[in-house]
Formats: sequence, structure tokens, C-alpha cells
Amino acid sequence: MNQFERITIDPQVMTGKPCIRGMRATVGMIVEAVSSGRTENELLADFPYLEKEDVRQALAYAASLDQGREVLIAS
Repeated sequence: MNQFERITIDPQVMTGKPCIRGMRATVGMIVEAVSSGRTENELLADFPYLEKEDVRQALAYAASLDQGREVLIAS
């Protein structure tokens, strides 16, 4: 099992940006929403296709990249 099984990168989806489970929801979209004050519950209400673990993995993925850690994602 990889560390971030909900994070996918596919050149055919959102021009290869890290996405949630192959959908058109990017890690950057989630990080930006949280940084502007949106709560996890607000995100889940606005984007019903997201799950709590999606939000948590997106934030953890971004933090890992910032710390320069190697990350394992779904292919």
C-alpha cells in the first residue's frame, strides 16, 4: 500500500496536477480552500464527491512535499 493512495497524477487529468482519486479535484484546490479559511465540513458540503480522508491526504501530501519528503502515490 502506498502512502497517499487517494492522490493520483495522470497527464490526462487536470494537466497532470496531483488530484484526488483521479477526479478533477486537485490537491492545490483543497489546500487553497483550507488556507482561505474553509473548514473540512464546508469542503465536504460543497464537494459531495470528496470524503474526509481525501481532504486529509491532500493536506498531508502538500505538507510532505513542502518538507522535501519522498511521497508515494497511486499511479
